[in-house]
This record gives sequence, C-alpha cells and structure tokens, in this order.
Amino acid sequence: MTSTTITRQQQAPVRAHNRSLVLQALYRDGSMSRADLARRSGLTRPTVSALVAELIDGGVARELGVRDDSRVGKPATLVGIESDAFHIVTVDLSSAERFVGAVVDLRGGVVERASVDLDGAVGEAAVALVERLVDDLGALTTRPVLGVGVATPGIVDHDGVVRTAVHLGWYDLPLRARLSDHAGLPVHVGNDSNAAAVGIRTFGETTVQAATAHPATPHPATARAATAQSLMVVTIDHGVGVGLVVAGALVEGDQFSAGEIGHVTVDENGDVCACGRRGCLEEVLAAPQLRARLRQHDEGSRGAVLHDAGRALGLVLAPIVSALNIDEVVLSGPADLVEGALLRAARETVRQRTLSAVSNGLTMRIAGSGTDLALRGAASFVLQAELGLT
Repeated sequence: MTSTTITRQQQAPVRAHNRSLVLQALYRDGSMSRADLARRSGLTRPTVSALVAELIDGGVARELGVRDDSRVGKPATLVGIESDAFHIVTVDLSSAERFVGAVVDLRGGVVERASVDLDGAVGEAAVALVERLVDDLGALTTRPVLGVGVATPGIVDHDGVVRTAVHLGWYDLPLRARLSDHAGLPVHVGNDSNAAAVGIRTFGETTVQAATAHPATPHPATARAATAQSLMVVTIDHGVGVGLVVAGALVEGDQFSAGEIGHVTVDENGDVCACGRRGCLEEVLAAPQLRARLRQHDEGSRGAVLHDAGRALGLVLAPIVSALNIDEVVLSGPADLVEGALLRAARETVRQRTLSAVSNGLTMRIAGSGTDLALRGAASFVLQAELGLT
C-alpha cells in the first residue's frame, strides 16, 4: 500500500463529511449560492465548488439560475436540491390489518402508494408480504431508487435484524439482509416508533405533495421539524411503542429497546399478553384490544373505557417525561381512539404525577391528520445512511 493510497483513504471520510455539510445546508435552508454555502458550512469556497459540482454530476443538486436581488456585483447563481432526482421506497409494518408503503421523493413528498392485507400472516408469510409490497412499490417508481426504508414493530438492531417482533412472529430475523438480497437495493430498517419520531424531526407532520419547485426559503415541513429538540412520539396500533428524541438525537438504548413501553405492567391481574406476561400496557391500549373492549360496552360507557386506557398510558409516561424533561408528547394512532377522552386522561394523569416545573411546559397532543410519520421516518433512515442527511 503506497502513501498516496493511505492519504486518499484518510481523505475519504473527510470528503464525505464535507459533502454531508453542504447537502445539509441545502436541505434545511433551501437554495443558496456557493458563497452562501461556504459561509453556512464553514468550508472554503474551492471545497464547496468542488462538492457542488460533484452533487450536480450525481443528479442530487442543480443550478437554479441567478439570484434576483439588488446586491452590487455579478449576480450569484443559486444551487438547490433536486427533490425528484431519486425516489425512496418506504414501508410501514405497524398495522394489525395491512402493510402500507409509499414511494417518496427526497423531500418526503408522497409520489405513489400501495398496501397489502396482512390477513393474520406471521413469520415467513409476513416476510413474503413485505417482499411483495417492496416489489409493487418498485414497479411504481419513475426515478432511480436511493434505497428502501422499513419501519417495523419490535426491537431492531443497527444491522437491521429484528430481534423480537412478537405480533409478527419474528425473532432474530435479518430483515435488512433479506430485503436487500431480494430487491437488489440498499435497505435500512428501524423500529416504527423511532421512525415516527424521526419523521417529525426531519419533515414535520404536514403531508407533503411531490415537490416540483426548488424554494429559496426553507421547506415548510423541515423548517418546523428543525425546532423539535425534546420529543416523545407514542404510537398506538398493533402494539404500543415510544420514539424518543432528546437534544435533537434519537434515543435507542444499548439493547435497541428504548421506548418499549408496551410491555410495562399496568395491571397485575390483567389479561395475558402476547409476550406471555399479564397486564401489559398493550393489553389496555393497543388498537385491536381496545376496540374489542369497546365492543363489549354501550355508547354511554365508551368514554369511561377510553379514559381508563388514557390513564394507564399517563401512568407509564409520567416518569419518562419527568426523568428526561420532555416538552412535547405526540400520540399517533387511530383518531377515533386517541382523540378526546383518551388524550385528556393521559394528559391529566401526567400532569398530576409530575412537578409543575415539568408539566407546565409540556405539550401533549395527537399527530396532525393526514400524516405518514412512520413512512416518512423510514425515508429518513435512507437519507441519513445514503446521503448523510440527519
């Protein structure tokens, strides 16, 4: 190995980091000149010019014409992200009824959608449905595919191995490797609750149509998302989980199981859970179990059932909110379940069980209508891994 080879190898991580800085500035702050990029990124102008040329050659960025302003001197040429240069295939496996997916652009704009009914499939049958959905979505793309992002329930490690997903019957399943071999594409897999939290951090909550313009101002969704520093997203569907963003960083835990609140015991005399224990929060709050319980009550007692579910959630959330000083909690789930009595009971319980210094600054709400948090969060997994966008 020559000294020149060693130098190039040493330079490669630096160049990748600098490329990420330029992309990050364009992605977060909108189109700007090369001089603006140099100031924003802290890199030299020659370095920025070389990186911009590389991004344009790769189709990720493009020149948008000269800036129309009254500044003295030659008008600067603006550079912006080419939002539709690549597509990302994303799938969300959290529903008890169907796997859903989308083709999205680099801004998280939904281009196409597809889904497959679950019909009780578990184990290898469920894996086959994921492969089928990825194939269906791939057939809908009209651009090169940057990669596949997967949001799945359960505990997922950094190698994309689903260590445990009880409801899908997956244990130590190398999902990333399986899908990558099947699709011939880079695949990035993460927990669905983590994906929802990352989706809000990256894109905000507004459903974004496929982008055709290249704004000179920050994209509205990313501008909103950039302000989120302390966030908890509670996902309520087939199971119950939490995605945590603290100081702007996703919290996963040493065993990749941070946020697995669904199997916290809330009633020692409660029903037996799929995990084998009794009285887990999922037995009280997960959508299938909660709907089954509501069917056993008349309309007049529906509010009491939802109140009890919300109170159980609040009991579990209160120590987390207090310990981490979380200032925003977002509930994501079926609107007919999480709105109203459930949200009110959860909010009131958290406030009753935390100091006013904690609860006074707490916002607790449901996710906005029309959001695709987990799908767009799965797209964020791909953007981070393939382009260095965080």
